[in-house]
This record gives sequence, C-alpha cells and structure tokens, in this order.
Amino acid sequence: QVVLVESGGGLVQAGGSLRLSCAPSGRTMSNYGMAWFRQGPGKEREFVAAISRSGITTYYADSLKGRFTISRDTAKNTVYLKMNSLKPEDTAVYYCAAKVGPLITDVRTPTVYDYWGQGTQVTVSS
Repeated sequence: QVVLVESGGGLVQAGGSLRLSCAPSGRTMSNYGMAWFRQGPGKEREFVAAISRSGITTYYADSLKGRFTISRDTAKNTVYLKMNSLKPEDTAVYYCAAKVGPLITDVRTPTVYDYWGQGTQVTVSS
C-alpha cells in the first residue's frame, strides 16, 4: 500500500556529487521515520543514514559522516540524500526505507523498517 520511489542515481566521476530523492506514493511521509541503505556488488545491505519524523534528529554511518547528508521536506513529501566527494567504493544500489512511527529501535538494522523502495543505482568511476 505504501510505495517508495527513489530517483537521482547515475554515473559520476570520483569526487563528484549526487542528490537522491525518495517520494512515497499514496501516503504522506510525515508519520514515518526514514532511512537510506545501500548494497554494493557482493556485499550485505549497509546502513547509510536515517532521519526522524520531525526531521530534527539524524543518524549516519560513522564512515560517511561529513560526506553524506540526509534531509526531508514535509511540503514536498520527499526525503533526500546528498552525497559529496563520492568514491568508487560508494558504488551501490541505494534504497529508501520507511518505518511506521518513531525511530526508537536500532536504525542501522534493515529489519526494523516496514517499507522499501526498489533502489536507484549509483556508480562512481575512477
């Protein structure tokens, strides 16, 4: 019933930037904690960032702090992931995830989320 659609992925050179977007279909995002995960070739799904329903509280993978920024726009009902200084190791399919209610559990764990998008490919060339 809740469909998340990611967009903004593509091919960029190392050092470049991208901004990913995630928009729900049919429901407002205001009652959902949101997150981004990624999965590179042959790797497990990895936590990237999360944001509370209010947008006040954010969480990041330690290795990505300073390069990635998560935000949300209530008016546009959209969550974003701004990625700067991209590296080849950032190459992955990036997934948007939503959790009903507050983010009071381990936000790094994929299984706590209720809805997932189909993903958008980000490829960083060297």
